[in-house]
Amino acid sequence: MYPFSHSVDTQADRTSGAVPTLPVGSSAIVYCEGQFGEQDGKTANGLVRHSEKYEILSVIDSRHAGADSGAYLDGTANGIPILSSLPEAMAHAGRTPDYLICGVAPANGLLSPAQRVVLLDGIAHGMHIINGLHEFLNDDAEFVAAALVSGVTITDVRRPKDKKDLHLFSGRIFDVTCPRIAILGTDGAIGKRTTATLLVKALQDHGIRAVMVGTGQTTIIQGGRYGVALDALVPQFCSGEVENQVVRAFEGEDPDIIIVEGQGALSHPAYLTSAHILRGSRPAGVIVQHAPGRQVLGDFPMMPMPDIASEVALIEAFADTRVIGVTVNHENLTDAQITAAIDEIELDLAVPATDPLTRPLSLLVDMVLQAFPELSRALPIQRV
Repeated sequence: MYPFSHSVDTQADRTSGAVPTLPVGSSAIVYCEGQFGEQDGKTANGLVRHSEKYEILSVIDSRHAGADSGAYLDGTANGIPILSSLPEAMAHAGRTPDYLICGVAPANGLLSPAQRVVLLDGIAHGMHIINGLHEFLNDDAEFVAAALVSGVTITDVRRPKDKKDLHLFSGRIFDVTCPRIAILGTDGAIGKRTTATLLVKALQDHGIRAVMVGTGQTTIIQGGRYGVALDALVPQFCSGEVENQVVRAFEGEDPDIIIVEGQGALSHPAYLTSAHILRGSRPAGVIVQHAPGRQVLGDFPMMPMPDIASEVALIEAFADTRVIGVTVNHENLTDAQITAAIDEIELDLAVPATDPLTRPLSLLVDMVLQAFPELSRALPIQRV
């Protein structure tokens, strides 16, 4: 159900033949010291906004200790506190939580020495580890030994399947008859996953059978049923794995529409995954997430942000698709500036624009229905 969520401690398997089982419970602390609310804290940010798999008890980030995580992120309290340390988070839980989730997502995908100490401390206290980094902790002798002693598992979410089990592009995407929308962007960590999640929920609430296909580790950790950690794959298999997950979602859910989470940006100098998403899912429409208040790329300050018009032109030149709308990330903007940015985008590009986090979600639904009016015809008749 949760692809690539590898929880087998390979070293324990080799030495003792016994692999600890995952707990029945789902309680979790999210470790995000120094990064919560920042671009490199996107995994933690996503988990406090939405998690189908884990009961998030608290977030660790001493910079904002005492705050409510939802109020800090989005201005609306969610009851998940930000605490200063692992001991404080465990005391707040009143028990040993089942999981300690690594909620940081740096560009290099590696743990710092201080982060290692906290995760090893969690293992020593009997907590299973969920790791979304490129650094696989099941390949680290210190972590393997610690997990073996404590009888816990380490889940390396980004560890891909064996190559024999990966998929090349096959053309099966042409059998998917419902429309696909890809949520792309002008940078990494710009809100594509959040917009995709909000859009799927809004469409479902509107009576449209929508399903999401994830392409990053956070969506998989959140409990998404369909997805692949795309940036951990050999490029040869990327478009095929996206195609395979879209086909699985289509065959498994019989949806009216499939929303595909984007990664990076097509124009990004370091990330190539947007190209594979476009090739593998062959979307009929694209929504582009843009941060008008961001001047340089998040983890690459030597690179200026692209303007939205150039990204739209690049996407439509690269793939047989069309941009049906733009969603605004409101970082560094006042409410008046958000309104001005939306108005400017709509005037310049002649497509609808909105901010999913500060404007009504009905506007996001309208964006989709305007592009795919056949979805309106599929809605159940409202009886009065």
